[in-house]
Amino acid sequence: MSTSKDVYLIDGTRTPFLKVRGKRGPFTPVDLAVQCGRPLLARQPFAADAFDMVILGCVNVIADEMNPARVAALRLGMGEAMVSFTVQINCGSGMQSIDTAFRTIREGSAEMILAGGAEALSHAPLVLRDDAVDWLGGMRAATGPVSTARNALQIRPRHLKPVIGLERGLTDPITDLSMGQTAELLAHHFGVTRTMADTYATESHSRLAAAQQDGTLEEEVMPAFDRDGRAYHKDDGVRPQSSVEQLGKLNPVFEKPYGQVTAGNASQVTDGASWCILASAEAVEKHKLTPIARLVGSEWAALDPSVMGLGPVMSATPLLSRHGFGSADIDLWEINEAFAAQVLACLAAWQDETFCHEVLGLDDSFGTIPRDKLNIHGGAISLGHPVGTSGNRIVLHLANSLRKHGMKRGVATECIGGGQGGAMLLEAV
Repeated sequence: MSTSKDVYLIDGTRTPFLKVRGKRGPFTPVDLAVQCGRPLLARQPFAADAFDMVILGCVNVIADEMNPARVAALRLGMGEAMVSFTVQINCGSGMQSIDTAFRTIREGSAEMILAGGAEALSHAPLVLRDDAVDWLGGMRAATGPVSTARNALQIRPRHLKPVIGLERGLTDPITDLSMGQTAELLAHHFGVTRTMADTYATESHSRLAAAQQDGTLEEEVMPAFDRDGRAYHKDDGVRPQSSVEQLGKLNPVFEKPYGQVTAGNASQVTDGASWCILASAEAVEKHKLTPIARLVGSEWAALDPSVMGLGPVMSATPLLSRHGFGSADIDLWEINEAFAAQVLACLAAWQDETFCHEVLGLDDSFGTIPRDKLNIHGGAISLGHPVGTSGNRIVLHLANSLRKHGMKRGVATECIGGGQGGAMLLEAV
């Protein structure tokens, strides 16, 4: 007989997602985690040290904040005894923190966990080229003035031009394809046109703009304040006036001149953080908490890195099958918008009977996901994709959206660089 416990999502907040604009942003990953963590903890009926542990997803950890989960927990006043660790599975890191917490509470090893994601892509390091590193090594090994001078003369102009670490991180080392090129492959395989991708992108912007204007995000998004006292109140990459005609004028980025993926229909490079509080039924009763949603299950999948964008299909489908659900049983979907072409390819794959039979093992197609059930308040194309954070944000926003709209069941899912996918199934309480 199963002894697993129910696990609930109690509350959560995130920072505004701030678009990277060619220079370091005002916040490091830990700064961001603290900015949204303080108001979240302050509105709880229990002390900050009541948690059993802290788990934080972060991909681009900076040198001054090794194990950002621990640094954030201490800055949040959660106590020296708070066990805190950082998880990394590329784009799925923020969801991995929730899933690790979910499984830990479910098996009875903890009662309450703070799980989050934090990423400051504007602080991604500059990396020296390999031959520049070799030159520096020669300078350090040089002995005496003659040897030093001989090595110094070997410097070349290219040694002084570092590589942006993020560029390397967004290229798969196995296939040597950038993430954008993998989206181009999917667009080709599933017949996603440039107009389809641009149309989807404009919808993402208009949906986020509407959610900002009608107050949908007020409880979820906490203002962030930099060291100079400047306040950041909302996601600043949204372009509500964007149109298909305007986006159609942009040049392809990854496959010139005929590619589909442009800066306008891809996710934005962004800084941001998000936290979720997870608790057992016992913790809910003890602290008199009001859950938002119950975490029903999760699934991780892996596939060819060259088509990594199909990760949502490969993870969400078996998750729903295991629980006896089909596409029609899901009221809301959050699919992280890495690229418009990638999201549209997933929708097309689910409707393709041959693909579903040969790849997913289904007797028929999975079904259609209506656009009015998918990313109803926009997604990463309009608000950005801070890599270690996005998986956390979509779970939190899904839970809030189910409650706000009086709906029952939802799925949050994402593709993961390197050829993986993650999905979580939630039910509103």
